[in-house]
Amino acid sequence: DTVFKHLKGGAPAFIKVGIAELASYAKVKLQPAGDINKNYMQFFISAMAPLNQTEKEMFVGSRLGNLSAAATLFENELARVKALPSLGDTSLYNLFKGYVYRQFNNVTRQQLASYINENIKTKFTKADTLRGSINAERAWWNVLHYDITVKPDYPNKTISGKNILQYEVTSDSYPAFMQVDLQEPLVIDSVQFNASRKLNFTKEGNAWHINVPKQKKSSINSVVVFYHGKVHEATMPPWDGGWIWAKDSVGNPWMSAACQGLGASIWYPCKDHQSDEPDKGASITMIVPDTLVGVANGRLQLKHNNNDGTVSYTWAVVNPINNYEIIPYIGKYENFSDIYNGSKGKLDVNYWVLGYNVQRAKAHMVPNVNNMLKAFEYWYGPYPFYEDGYKLIDAPHLGMEHQSAVAYGNQYMNGYLGQDYSGSGWGLKFDELIVHESGHEWFGNNITTNDIADMWVHEGFTMYSEALFTDYWYGNKAGNEYMSGSMQNIGNAFPVIGFYLVNDDLGLGRGGDMYNKGGSMLHSIRHSMDNDTLFRDILRGLNKTFYHKTVTSLQVENFISKQAGYDYTKVFNQYLRNIDIPRFEFYFSSDKKFVTYRYTNCIAGFDLPLVLKDENSKLKILPSSSWKTRPINEKEAQLFNAAEIEKMYYISVKQLSKK
Repeated sequence: DTVFKHLKGGAPAFIKVGIAELASYAKVKLQPAGDINKNYMQFFISAMAPLNQTEKEMFVGSRLGNLSAAATLFENELARVKALPSLGDTSLYNLFKGYVYRQFNNVTRQQLASYINENIKTKFTKADTLRGSINAERAWWNVLHYDITVKPDYPNKTISGKNILQYEVTSDSYPAFMQVDLQEPLVIDSVQFNASRKLNFTKEGNAWHINVPKQKKSSINSVVVFYHGKVHEATMPPWDGGWIWAKDSVGNPWMSAACQGLGASIWYPCKDHQSDEPDKGASITMIVPDTLVGVANGRLQLKHNNNDGTVSYTWAVVNPINNYEIIPYIGKYENFSDIYNGSKGKLDVNYWVLGYNVQRAKAHMVPNVNNMLKAFEYWYGPYPFYEDGYKLIDAPHLGMEHQSAVAYGNQYMNGYLGQDYSGSGWGLKFDELIVHESGHEWFGNNITTNDIADMWVHEGFTMYSEALFTDYWYGNKAGNEYMSGSMQNIGNAFPVIGFYLVNDDLGLGRGGDMYNKGGSMLHSIRHSMDNDTLFRDILRGLNKTFYHKTVTSLQVENFISKQAGYDYTKVFNQYLRNIDIPRFEFYFSSDKKFVTYRYTNCIAGFDLPLVLKDENSKLKILPSSSWKTRPINEKEAQLFNAAEIEKMYYISVKQLSKK
């Protein structure tokens, strides 16, 4: 009963596979031997057969982390529960989960990893290549501006609209076609060149090939794409994308969209690739019933009564913006505003919330947003979009990092819906949703990756922003404890970096690790530097050097190494392109005057420096895969504390009795 209660609030895939997992475990225990490592996989593979590949990937990857740290998770939860006055459902579930997972051996874990990696090989199609690569029909033009108009039909769950795609021709030689993306079941009605000449087009899945006239290099032109249809509906946003047809708590229509990964072309025609943001920004006009309010990115440009029972709201940003960040919010919104005295001057801060949420929004949102801005402008530099302002908007889903219009659905609670997934307790001191999604304004929105395969740059830095926020307000020890807890959520089923050129829309299997493992890697690098001034300069330097730019993972990696004055190439390769957890082994001489140490279970050349310190002493070592020995004194010997080292570095630590 406890397991079913816990599953009820999860994404659809988790509900399905959670039941499959529970059924597999039950079947094992009904066998005469009841040996989970002998019988589990056959039952599990059978139970997973009806699920699609994405659902399998999402689940198995997230569970492998639980398996690798099962004993620790169980013991930690047991210790925590013993200190509580009563046993709640969440604690009971975590105890049961830890108890089950600690029975799995490493062979079973590897079998699960092999199972899902075999499945992923068949995932990609030509449609993925059309979506994920810059082919000839995409390479010759650079998007300058989007001007989107959308009119939703709430009763019929359809939308209609247009997008004016302004672009610059960047090549003398190019094919006679332009690829524009719009996902089924939406359809393109017509296309015009420079708002006058009608163009022909063909359809190939979700890619539309528009026959365009010859244009001069450096010329600026536009195509207007008219479209309509029954838009794909999100059933559990933001985990699955699409248009959201919802009702607020008093029954009023409430609409929005969530489309990261799935792509903005799920609801409007565009060049749906992260590498090409509209350089001059975008505008969005929502034609909505006059009983509702339309809110979107940037600043309100126009409110127009159409005298037909509808009102048009036009919002615009002047800065470059990701396709998936351009989002409409339509509902019974009310607004209140604030001014934040930031590092670049006065920042307009607006809150758009449902009418019945105004008072609690003032009490909850405002202090959380002010604390977030203060911490992040310290660590990362100025908020990147002063021209467009900052908004926090009630949304009909948990939340998303929509640029200058952050979606909020955390129910005015601290943590994530009242839970601290770090398990440290610190996550309940603040609204993690506001902190995390707003952190994306620096990493994800200001700095955007060219390919979705490198999304750790978005999510790893932003996950670590939660620890940096904790560090800023509650101290370094608190930040370390937050990260130590978050490390327990790493799956290591797949490398963090995905497949390039195929829009590798990461499920929570690999996708979960781009958060926690990416953040843990940054945490490890920070401690290896032992210089927070330098680390902060690097974070601020990234946001200055790559201001409003799209990047590759390698650019970010090289920047960090260069600024740090140390080549972290092997460290990045270990954590981003490999699934093994490095193991630091050491032992003392019989008189404890020497320590011998090395790394194992790692790639060749892994060389993460370790700085070990407490209030009394400090020691810096550079382990490698070869044994090294150095003299130590009594105070330095005390620094070789496995639990403390593992709080600062994403490695496992083992003290040996001898070589």
